[in-house]
Amino acid sequence: MNHKNFIDVNETPALGKLIPLGIQHLFAMFGSTVLVPILTGLDPATALFSSGLGTLIFLAITKGKIPNYLGSSFAFIGPIITVSAAHGPGTALLGCLLSGIVYIIVATIVARSGVKWIDKVLPPVVIASVIAVIGLSLAGTAVDMATKVTVNNVPTISLTSIEISLVTIIVTIIAAVVLRGFFALIPILIGIVVGYLYTLLRHPDLINWQTVSDAPWLVGFGEMFTQHFKSGAVFEAMSTPSAWIPALVIAPIAFVTLAEHLGHLLVTGKVMERDLMKDPGLHRSLLGDGIATSLAALLGGPPATTYGENIGVLAITRVFSRAVIGLAAVFAILFAFIGKINALLMTIPTPVLGGVSIILFGIIAAQGLRMFVENKVDFANKRNMIIAAAILVTGIGGYKISFTGVTFWQSFLTNLTIDNIAFSTFLGILLHLLLPGKEAAREEEPQIQRKTA
Repeated sequence: MNHKNFIDVNETPALGKLIPLGIQHLFAMFGSTVLVPILTGLDPATALFSSGLGTLIFLAITKGKIPNYLGSSFAFIGPIITVSAAHGPGTALLGCLLSGIVYIIVATIVARSGVKWIDKVLPPVVIASVIAVIGLSLAGTAVDMATKVTVNNVPTISLTSIEISLVTIIVTIIAAVVLRGFFALIPILIGIVVGYLYTLLRHPDLINWQTVSDAPWLVGFGEMFTQHFKSGAVFEAMSTPSAWIPALVIAPIAFVTLAEHLGHLLVTGKVMERDLMKDPGLHRSLLGDGIATSLAALLGGPPATTYGENIGVLAITRVFSRAVIGLAAVFAILFAFIGKINALLMTIPTPVLGGVSIILFGIIAAQGLRMFVENKVDFANKRNMIIAAAILVTGIGGYKISFTGVTFWQSFLTNLTIDNIAFSTFLGILLHLLLPGKEAAREEEPQIQRKTA
């Protein structure tokens, strides 16, 4: 590879190029990173702060050799909403913190034993099915946000909501398919901006500008800790024995994002034309992601994950500089302290969020289908078909196990609900391990090439 064709990780572009390159990465991750906390009821400012800080920690642990940005993970949306509603946000955040610890444990195992065992537990048919479930199980939520309003606590179809969401969907699709270069990397952000402006012009009564007017320009460190961070709620959950079991239900979702992490690392290595699995090593990248996830949860933000959008920026610009990624992370931290930006984010109309959510959740599901194809999962094999069928139907159909109100089980499992994503993941792993013929099935499937963006 010709050195003149790229800027390597240890090189720093001139300031005039460094700043716009950093802003480009900020914009690439911004829409999705702030959308997750808005959908889950967490704080966007905390999500921005924790994503920036988590990225800096990730760069340090990976010796600056993996130029990935860490943003909010979509895999945890459903579990956070479910556990928060039943047990409070502190319990959900404790579960996210435990997910980061799962990463750290896996990183320790990988450092000692390598990565081959992961394919034995999570073959392509299981991972692809679970990824599809993550997207499709949220389809109903996205459609409700896009088409309904709540009147007297009753969801009702709204033509205004449908109008706004359709404009947002169409603009997002056009931006993703028609635009080129940098703008092709931020179709979600473009969709949100255009949907917001359309609402402002056509239905201004849906936007509450008073909250923006009342918000301060700058948020102090003390205010950030007292009003935005949720560390107190997490520590309270830690000291509550009944919170641990529902929190533990969220932890296994880490195995889904772990698969996503592996795919992103392989794709980044391919873009950079080097083996990042060996240098600096998968164990370092998992450790960095795990610490970032646990730290984000401790602060009150959603779990972190490497972002495919930013890997796309790397591929197009061929600028691998860790200084650029680091600057984007610093920008994200600074944005968290600008109060009016945070208030402005909270005024985004629900139909706009519903419109982009339809695209986002659909893309997640499509990535699962793409993984079926790329790994040539053979559905003529009954074993593969049964595993996929069980995961898809239980996951998309909302199969949950709840011990609430069951006197015998409540004495052991206080108000425990195993949500559909966790249940379908457990079921898929269990079926793969127990059903006969897994050796033959593995021979028919090439080693997984995880490219879930």
